[in-house]
Amino acid sequence: MTMAVRVLLVEDNEVYRSTLELLLDGRDGLEIVGSVGDGRDAADAAEQLSPDVVLMDFRLPGLDGAEATAAIRARTPHAAILCLTAEATEADRAAVLAAGAAGLIEKSSSIDEVVRAIQSANERGDSNP
Repeated sequence: MTMAVRVLLVEDNEVYRSTLELLLDGRDGLEIVGSVGDGRDAADAAEQLSPDVVLMDFRLPGLDGAEATAAIRARTPHAAILCLTAEATEADRAAVLAAGAAGLIEKSSSIDEVVRAIQSANERGDSNP
């Protein structure tokens, strides 16, 4: 049996974060290992929890998606980072990818699409820039 993909959720909207946790935990080999609501807490949580994938909102208090991505990559380089976005500009997308994110996914995506994106990011692992 394969190990579950360990996922850290980083989302400032508590209702959305709780909903994601409920929908994702245990689904298709996923395990939610923690969740935080602030960009500043993301790198600490990633270092402490050692997730395989960080599913993170692009717009966060404390640090934006690109800054939080860079902080996580510096402290937990093995973790793949997948950014959730509702309205990222092309410049936002370029910045978060340049910071080392594996990709971006729209918040309007179905839960199955989110699961596939997490699995894909995990398969790519630390091959991020």
